Amino acid sequence: MTEITFYFNAPDKLGTARVLAGKALASRRKLLIYASDRRTLSALDSLLWTTPGTGFVPHCMVTDGHADQTPILLTADPEAMPHHEILMNLDDQRPALFSRFDRLIEIVSRDDADDRLRARERFKFYRDRGYEIDRHDLDVRT
Repeated sequence: MTEITFYFNAPDKLGTARVLAGKALASRRKLLIYASDRRTLSALDSLLWTTPGTGFVPHCMVTDGHADQTPILLTADPEAMPHHEILMNLDDQRPALFSRFDRLIEIVSRDDADDRLRARERFKFYRDRGYEIDRHDLDVRT
């Protein structure tokens, strides 16, 4: 059964995605990042190329010719699932094929009420189907 992890109270959703992508890379796991909004993927693409300042997180679009050699892939196509290790969902809706993956990561914004509401709906969907959900509170406010 898919292991599901929610990272909530993220002060910067794409920044959190970049950090988690770096962790997946460090653990030598394949990661597929999904968002139906191409602007979200474009912003994350730029962030992965420029952060951290002394390096980058190797990645490409799932349609790129080097996708089979790249550990982190980005896609807006809900059917494009070239592997089944880790899926990071940056979309408003749950990915239809999430149960094919060993692990699903959901990131929830601290400051976007609409994002939190949609995340609660996804959380309830997973929980009501018997998935155990690991929760990580990223709120570092004092």
